[in-house]
Amino acid sequence: MSDFTHWNEEGRPKMVDISQKDISKRVATAQSTISMSKELYDAIQNGLIKKGDPLNVAQIAGIMGAKKTSDIIPMCHPISIQGTDFTFEYEETTSGYDLIIRATVTCSGKTGVEMEALTAVSIAGLTFYDMCKAVDKRMVIKDTFLVQKTGGKSGDFFHK
Repeated sequence: MSDFTHWNEEGRPKMVDISQKDISKRVATAQSTISMSKELYDAIQNGLIKKGDPLNVAQIAGIMGAKKTSDIIPMCHPISIQGTDFTFEYEETTSGYDLIIRATVTCSGKTGVEMEALTAVSIAGLTFYDMCKAVDKRMVIKDTFLVQKTGGKSGDFFHK
């Protein structure tokens, strides 16, 4: 027998039963950052990425990723996502630019949407890399984290 919440009486993995939990509105925002060269930033601003607009494609991929989170994270419950939105912001750095990707995911359910928000920004970042790698293979995807979450039994969380 185990004290772990995701292990059964025989010591094997299980998905936690959330059937007794109350439904509440849940919102989570996650962020990921991509460092890139000035050359890539300029190519994006001038519409010179041959595959097309990397931000639009990354946003669509991120939305798809949020919807598929339970398919790729083993103990994640499938949930009915009711909204997913993104913001993209460039910041100039000493070595080029950072793209800050934020995704906010909402639902009314029995479990949170933190993993969906984190998956959304991760998939968006990977897709952005794929769209732009012909110009800058040195991009670095970094600092992926939960910015905030609201709702649910554990209450609100705000990354400081």
